[in-house]
Amino acid sequence: MTSSMLFNVTTFTYLISMLVFFAFLASKNKSLGLAGSFIAYAGLAVQTVAIALRWKESYDMGVGHAPMSNLYESIVFFSWTIILLFAYIDIRYKYRIVGAFVVPFALLGMAWAQLGMNTGIEPLVPALQSNWLLYHVITCFLGYAAFAVACGISIMYLIKTAIEGTSSSASAGGLLSLFPPLKVLDDLNYRSIMIGFPLLTLGIITGAAWANYAWGTYWSWDPKETWSLIVWFVYAAFLHARITKGWVGKRAAWLSVIGFAATIFCYLGVNLFLSGLHSYGGGSK
Repeated sequence: MTSSMLFNVTTFTYLISMLVFFAFLASKNKSLGLAGSFIAYAGLAVQTVAIALRWKESYDMGVGHAPMSNLYESIVFFSWTIILLFAYIDIRYKYRIVGAFVVPFALLGMAWAQLGMNTGIEPLVPALQSNWLLYHVITCFLGYAAFAVACGISIMYLIKTAIEGTSSSASAGGLLSLFPPLKVLDDLNYRSIMIGFPLLTLGIITGAAWANYAWGTYWSWDPKETWSLIVWFVYAAFLHARITKGWVGKRAAWLSVIGFAATIFCYLGVNLFLSGLHSYGGGSK
């Protein structure tokens, strides 16, 4: 069994989990919600084994390195962190319906990685031959995953407010009965960003240290660095507005969605459409 085969199994498992969550959304059958969560956990377990196996395969090929060095590997890791953060939210707060809005992010990442990218294991370019690779990638993607969860929760908030605003309480009660109260959704959005923001900050700091090691400068206003700073300011503005101005509800939800859109552009858009120091490996981080 190779890591590629296990990643295919992971993708299929996340697809099943998403479909079960959608069935849960349609039927309100709590058993389906529980099944969706456990299927997602199974996918997470398989993906964890696959990542470890790919790491071993790289050593077997004589190019040993952590599987986080190119766009394919980073997307796989990103999907893994999304499900990991979802599992934390799910186990702690028991709002399983969140899975219907978060698991699709992981599925889309895995499907794109498996269907549209070179999955080969390649030697590290000199700039990536550093322990800073692990520190930087892990902190950044855990932060990104927290922002993905926050985005999914914010979409739930916006859907609930839109339905409640256009329907009677009786007609809206069916679908919305599965959603957490608006106050809870707003709080979960805030808590997720409170997890992601310090991790993103650590990611930028470790990235600066890595840049100094690789290129002799902490900051060069490379497109990736600039967009990372833009994302940081978006979420800093979110927290500042929340703490000092009392921004809650729809404004906070929209800012969370905008922040994640900026995060995705920082991660994918910069690598795919802009050139710079971070263009090696088809997008390394």
